[in-house]
Amino acid sequence: MAGRKRTEFGDEILEADILDIKQEPEDRFKSVTIETSRGKVECRYYTAENADKAVIMVGGVGGGFDTPADGLYPRLCEDLMGMGISSLRVRFRYPTDLAEATLDVLVGIEFLKGEGIAGFGLIGHSFGGAVVIQAAHNESDVKTIITLSTQSLGVSPISTLAEGVSVLLIHGDEDKTLPSESSVYAYSLAHEPKKLTVYEGAGHGLAEVSDEVYNEVRIWIKDYLI
Repeated sequence: MAGRKRTEFGDEILEADILDIKQEPEDRFKSVTIETSRGKVECRYYTAENADKAVIMVGGVGGGFDTPADGLYPRLCEDLMGMGISSLRVRFRYPTDLAEATLDVLVGIEFLKGEGIAGFGLIGHSFGGAVVIQAAHNESDVKTIITLSTQSLGVSPISTLAEGVSVLLIHGDEDKTLPSESSVYAYSLAHEPKKLTVYEGAGHGLAEVSDEVYNEVRIWIKDYLI
């Protein structure tokens, strides 16, 4: 499969050519390596049979396949398969570079389009919150985005998302890494439909309210992606 993705980040434009894709089956997912002209994008792909919708999930500056809320991402991926929705967890090549990380998500979207996916949801934690907002700004087939404990830097394109793109923002009021005001700010810029939830007593990783976050995110996807 060949393709090209580009992202606009201010005055900066980045492009990546997709050169090759390798898939290896694991226990509950496929390990996917997407070879691009800017390096390898590694993913974990949870496939639902005959799916035409998918959710992409990304973490923060810690890199790897990190997940907030006490294992939210793998738990959600398993559940979404039962709902007929595929999922792709994307590992950033450069987990502190917003433009490059955005391109990683767009490359993931291009891969999923080749798998027959036509509608997308994006979920990002911390730094990843700004990443999914930037990706949605660059991709018209994104239908909903969810940010968890997002940073404020880089979220301004949320105001330019297409009509009908829904936004859920979740934060904890005891976040010592990124204050909940970051999500409040993003919410103020977003268009309807949108929702902001600030959980009392929850920190940056949202582990204290993992079940509540899981249920809220699952219901949001069910309501706005299916």
